[in-house]
Amino acid sequence: MQWLEFDSLVNARDVGGIPTTDGRQVRSRRLIRSDNLQALTEADVARLRGLGVTDVVDLRSVYEVESEGPGPLTTADGFTIHHHSFFIERYADGSEIAPGGEEGGLHTGESELPGDALPWAGKRAHTIQVEDGFASSYLSFLADRPASVLGALRNVAYAPGATLVHCAAGKDRTGTTVALALMVAGAEREAVVADYAASTERMELIVARLVERDTYAANLADRPLSSHDTRPESMLAFLEYAEDRFGGVEPMLGQIGWTAADSAQLRRKLLD
Repeated sequence: MQWLEFDSLVNARDVGGIPTTDGRQVRSRRLIRSDNLQALTEADVARLRGLGVTDVVDLRSVYEVESEGPGPLTTADGFTIHHHSFFIERYADGSEIAPGGEEGGLHTGESELPGDALPWAGKRAHTIQVEDGFASSYLSFLADRPASVLGALRNVAYAPGATLVHCAAGKDRTGTTVALALMVAGAEREAVVADYAASTERMELIVARLVERDTYAANLADRPLSSHDTRPESMLAFLEYAEDRFGGVEPMLGQIGWTAADSAQLRRKLLD
């Protein structure tokens, strides 16, 4: 794992170098993870091109994308943007936004604009409950939005070049997706957990950056910095649930439509 420095990103890293259980390593410039790309500079865009990025998996909610506006890469040549929201969201009239509507182009009137708050704001019980709250959230991504999880992982597997996965902070939705991809590739569990936990090193910078944006400021107000930490035990609880309940990450993903061919392609992409 290698930290990547950009003008506008504070939580970007290449997961290349992570060891696998069969003695290999994940290849560099295949899977990159980061925080929000909304403020990318021209130099940042050029750096992404230099890293071989062709595909971007945007895990922000429909509300976030609508609130923040189009990102710089939507008009930049050479990048394909894939949007997959991991949250159940509703339009202003209360109707649910279907996963199939996440590519945009379906909003035709005021009643069909997404609601006026982040989908995780307020009190909402997780669909899957375990002792660790963050692990409950990550497991609920698979329960609530299985098509989005599958889509994100397949974007990583089948992209012609490197894939960059991001959300807002680059730690929870991104961390879940990257952990799943790494586990399917055969990465050592301890290394997967360590990569997830590394975001805590940049947490002060991550939160300081997000609180400057109207989309996130109110939700972050008065929350202690430590409440955002990516604790190793959270990812361990997530992976242990997969092992105990399904026999591992691959069988768990198989329950929502992931195939052996998908796994083989993802391994080719990240390892060969």
